[in-house]
Amino acid sequence: MLFNYRVLNLLGFAGCIGGLLFAILFLQKTLGFEPCPMCIFQRVAMFVTGIFFLLGAIHGPRGPGRWVYSLLALLAALVGAGIAGRHVWLQSLPADQVPACGPTLAYLMDMFPLNEVITIILKGDGNCAKIDAQWLGVSLPGWTLIAFIVFAVWALAVPLLARRSRAESRIL
Repeated sequence: MLFNYRVLNLLGFAGCIGGLLFAILFLQKTLGFEPCPMCIFQRVAMFVTGIFFLLGAIHGPRGPGRWVYSLLALLAALVGAGIAGRHVWLQSLPADQVPACGPTLAYLMDMFPLNEVITIILKGDGNCAKIDAQWLGVSLPGWTLIAFIVFAVWALAVPLLARRSRAESRIL
């Protein structure tokens, strides 16, 4: 079976964009779930992961250059997985251990430098510990964590599958 490097990257990009569209158009606009600050950071990580897949598809490098885009997509997916994992952890805390609710992201951005905003958001607060919805017993951040793990594995698989297809095409 032949796997095209560009197509494999486009599939990764489509998956990331599909996840973002689901979160924004369905969960937020249709069902009315407002994203907490950690959800917004997860969306940014999903966007960045998708951008690296897209850049890999557009550039279509050969040989070791393929690993550059894959490793960048992997890194972005792992950052997203870390944020989603922290979010899942906050949601699993007993009610008496949940941090107090904090200010909005807009307020934080107005009052603090970006590095402090990131630190504050990643600590999480009571807004992030609230479970708005579950599907099959898994919360939305749990599904996002699963998606990031899939994208991380995909990022590693793309150059390997493309290399394998190139080797198979030479044999045929």
